[in-house]
Amino acid sequence: MLNTQVLPQSTSHFYKYQGAGNDFVLIDNRTNHFEYKDNNRVLQLCNRRFGIGGDGLMLLQRHPDYDFEMLYFNADGQLGSMCGNGGRCIVAFAKHLGIIDTETNFLAVDGPHYAKISATGDWVDLQMIDVEMVSRDGNAYVLNTGSPHYVDQVTGLETMDVFGQGSAIRNNETYKQQGINVNFVEDKGDHLFVRTFERGVEDETFACGTGVTAVALAMAIEKKQTGALETAVEVLGGKLRITFDYDGSTFSRVFLCGPAKLVFEGDIEFS
Repeated sequence: MLNTQVLPQSTSHFYKYQGAGNDFVLIDNRTNHFEYKDNNRVLQLCNRRFGIGGDGLMLLQRHPDYDFEMLYFNADGQLGSMCGNGGRCIVAFAKHLGIIDTETNFLAVDGPHYAKISATGDWVDLQMIDVEMVSRDGNAYVLNTGSPHYVDQVTGLETMDVFGQGSAIRNNETYKQQGINVNFVEDKGDHLFVRTFERGVEDETFACGTGVTAVALAMAIEKKQTGALETAVEVLGGKLRITFDYDGSTFSRVFLCGPAKLVFEGDIEFS
């Protein structure tokens, strides 16, 4: 006999945002309706062939002490560390929802963040954490800007095998267990060109916000620069800007600045 039982389904309304080509699925979860402990559900949403597709998923949550809380999940379904471009996108999302106007203080996994957004809602300056600890791995720099990053200066970056070389570093004996994001940078004179292999996505992405921030700080050390600094960065998905103060030991007032745009929205059903 044919089984005609209909399995129960739930529907979530989602929004798709991108910041310099770093793309995300966002859900307004202030009512706690989305079951984010189901890793398979996150995987389905981020899958580019069988879901919506994205470098990660973000939930906008209520918080008693901040405008909102940001929960970020990597495309592999696991809770992630801080995502800079994701942070800028969720600020634009909060403005779209009417939660904020042109400034906000919100909570992320690495602590509180301040951000300001343009009146049009498509450009966000996001304050990142201060950075003191910078180490070396051979010629590369290793630092944490909310997520751990490896920064290596190269030439011929346009044609470089970023996936192959980035994956090899991310999975070597030093970094395999905890993982690390691998950034390759080429100094173009008036700007830095950056390509990044991201852990959690396990692929090259069109941009990485904490990554370009790490690159800008590392290159300030490389160039022996101090004071109030501004760095223009080009990534595969567009252009970003990082501003910061550096006194020779601590990076402070670090801002990641760039576009954050709504691409589309819709509803998705889960069985």
